Amino acid sequence: MTTLSPDTAIDHHLDTQGLICPEPVMMLHKTIRKADAGDIIEILATDPATTRDIPNFCRHLGHTLVHQETLDTTPTYRYLVKKKSA
Repeated sequence: MTTLSPDTAIDHHLDTQGLICPEPVMMLHKTIRKADAGDIIEILATDPATTRDIPNFCRHLGHTLVHQETLDTTPTYRYLVKKKSA
């Protein structure tokens, strides 16, 4: 995981709150396919399984998990994923 800088631009927002496995990862996969190389995708999720699934998704497909955090609400999990270069 790389360090998040205050000027990190988010290119795509993906709200998967209330959805359960496998929907958040399937939606991320669909968004990644439409994104350009180097785009940053923000994912908001409430399914605790995403804490395992999204890092594994990035590791297996070569994308970069730029940032991962747990917000105090619900809880909500927030991820920033950078699409790999072509």
